[in-house]
Amino acid sequence: MNLSKKILQIPHSPIRRFYVYSNEAEKNGKKVYQLNIGQPDIKTPEVFFDAIMNFNQDVLDYAPSQGIPVMISAIKNYYARYGMNYGDDQILITSGGSEAIMFTLTAILDPGDEVIVVEPFYSNYATFIIAADGKMVPIASIAEDGYHYAKKEVITKAITPKTKAMIVTSPGNPTGNVLTSAEMRMICDLAIDHNFFIIADEVYREFVYDDREMASMGEFEDADQNVVIIDSVSKRFSACGARVGCIITKNAELYSNILKLCQGRLSAPTLEQVGAAALYGLDPSYFDEVKNEYEHRRDVVCEELAKIPGIVCKKPAGAFYVTAKLPVEDAEDFLIWLLTEFDDEGETVMYAPAEGFYVTPGLGKNEIRIAYVLKEKDLRRAAELIRLGIESYNRR
Repeated sequence: MNLSKKILQIPHSPIRRFYVYSNEAEKNGKKVYQLNIGQPDIKTPEVFFDAIMNFNQDVLDYAPSQGIPVMISAIKNYYARYGMNYGDDQILITSGGSEAIMFTLTAILDPGDEVIVVEPFYSNYATFIIAADGKMVPIASIAEDGYHYAKKEVITKAITPKTKAMIVTSPGNPTGNVLTSAEMRMICDLAIDHNFFIIADEVYREFVYDDREMASMGEFEDADQNVVIIDSVSKRFSACGARVGCIITKNAELYSNILKLCQGRLSAPTLEQVGAAALYGLDPSYFDEVKNEYEHRRDVVCEELAKIPGIVCKKPAGAFYVTAKLPVEDAEDFLIWLLTEFDDEGETVMYAPAEGFYVTPGLGKNEIRIAYVLKEKDLRRAAELIRLGIESYNRR
């Protein structure tokens, strides 16, 4: 029996597929510092669990396909703080941000339609675009420029008659790149002029550093028929396991048709929505402490990485990732070696090789993504292990 051609095109996760080596290293008694996955260690606010514990209903029935009213209301109030106003019929609750992206792409793509993405990109974009029969059109960004890409001439060159959407991630995963309001304005103008959607993945919205202004694609009212915002509680509230996200759009036709997919999967989980609604009710000061912690961790990891001779690493402006170019030929081979042959005092380190965040063959081969989701002491040690590992690896 044959599987579908598109499922065979979808790669395994470049973030998760190396766990077999990490698990084996830990079985052999090594301590492995995990820098490979964006799983925050910040404590999930108690209000999430309290709301679920206080849920009192005799039958746990299906939630409305578009989301429970208290969840939709909580999101509306959150966005209103930032001057973006949405109605009940402009918000769809999903099972995580991943389902939100998948539903949006499914609703807008026909076979062969093109989606502009910036390399390196969040690897699951490739999964969802291929699953929706679309084609990725990459825009290159490089470590030497801090992965900056928001240049009108560069984006315009990627636009064709088949362009249906551009995925814009700000703050960015895996690079930490942050767009300014002016850069967002430029992208919105291109979308209006060339009639394509902007899928704005803004799940790291609050995590912008060095006193930069937070910006959103939702600010530009003249582009409201083009913009689709993807959001989630996973990173913002350190609640990855809750699997609650949302799609926000003022495009009534798009909303109505994505609702068909929400109805097809029946509903997002009720209890997680109840907990997530409570998270959105937190005082905005909650984000100040969390942001300050991540900014400090960014500074720590960049300080330690700078000690590696030959590394190319610009300080990221947001999110909690840094992508760097290492003085090795193959970051994947180096990672496997770190986990199978290297240790320093019984310790080693795991990161995500960046080649899987590119679609262009050969790019990212000597780059890595680090998620700075560990405490300061552990981050310093993990970066030290990368440095010591490189020294030993290149002496072989």
